[in-house]
Amino acid sequence: MPVSTALPEPTRGKVVVWGLLGAYPFGGMTWQVLHYVAAFRQLGFDVWYVEETRANSLSADDFSPTQEHDRNLAHIRQWMGWLGLEDRWVYRPPSSPDSCLGALDEAGLVGLYAEADAVFNICGAQELRPHHVDIPCLVYVETDPVQKQVHLANGKQHWIDMFKAYDYLFTYAENINQPDCAIPRTDFIWLPTRPPVILPWWEANPPAADAKITSVATWKHKGKDIHWNGQVWRWSKHHGFLEYIDIPRRSSLPIELAVGGIRREERQYLRDNHWLLKDPTGLADPDAYRDYIVASLAEFTVAKEQYVKPVSGWFSDRSVCYLAAARPVITMETGFSKYIPSGEGLFGFGTKQEVWSAIDAIGRDYPKQSRRAREIAHEYFDAIKVVGKMTRDMGLA
Repeated sequence: MPVSTALPEPTRGKVVVWGLLGAYPFGGMTWQVLHYVAAFRQLGFDVWYVEETRANSLSADDFSPTQEHDRNLAHIRQWMGWLGLEDRWVYRPPSSPDSCLGALDEAGLVGLYAEADAVFNICGAQELRPHHVDIPCLVYVETDPVQKQVHLANGKQHWIDMFKAYDYLFTYAENINQPDCAIPRTDFIWLPTRPPVILPWWEANPPAADAKITSVATWKHKGKDIHWNGQVWRWSKHHGFLEYIDIPRRSSLPIELAVGGIRREERQYLRDNHWLLKDPTGLADPDAYRDYIVASLAEFTVAKEQYVKPVSGWFSDRSVCYLAAARPVITMETGFSKYIPSGEGLFGFGTKQEVWSAIDAIGRDYPKQSRRAREIAHEYFDAIKVVGKMTRDMGLA
């Protein structure tokens, strides 16, 4: 576990963060929530974390839906305590939605919402419930863009009604509304943002001599392909990996993928093409997830077609952790390089040759590429800058 950044006493108003810290008690989702919560407190806000979704929580043991929430509750308690915010969280278990656990009872939670300057729904984790109607300022932070913009453009009333309830809409599709971006425009105003990272949490020594280029991924996703304007934009990440399946064959550095959701024959196909494979189950623990990233040499990954084809400008909140750890990143171009420099420390690619060239550049002068990765994290993804810009865009004092 990294040393938690000392959080200052609040000097500004109250904000509430909704997320999936308890529902999905895993590495990447945990750090996503903590980066936002810590950033708001470092900006001086009295920040609270609340989770009261009725959606299924997942078991920390096998990722299956669970009605036993003791470990989900313990996960929230552990990590909010680690932040020093043990008295600033509320959890309503899906199996007992009328009970409040943590620092407030139900009346206290309703009062918190009434007092809050803003409530931030990170990745749409929280469905809107009747007692949310009086929240003064609702903010949606979309981490997985494109689908919902297409739903809105297609006139899906459920989504139209839902987004009308929000005062501000932010999206990781940083290139949205630009001439080269094919995400459909609607009457809703989406403000671009990007994933934040708390830099001190990812400080690390240089990697070992036998460190590998790595990434963490789920092989297949189903049911979220999008049809728009005569095109199909696929959601599953395995399509991208298959397009670049032979990258390790000509790589000058070893490449390992911690991949889940994959069949035995697909694993063998990866091995036949010189991929090293790691069981990602052990990376569910946030400390293990962080340790895996900081022990890596760099990251090589692909992006979902849904982000690539419409030139969304999306960037991964996992990749920003690699950059913050001074680990160079080689990732599929989504249009992000219009906003974040690519070519040293961070390499956007659209061809196999560009991947191999990036790998060679990392191998030739690792100290330079490592240093530049950290600089990019500091310049473009520092949580204080990213979340601070969101609050300024809202006029949040």
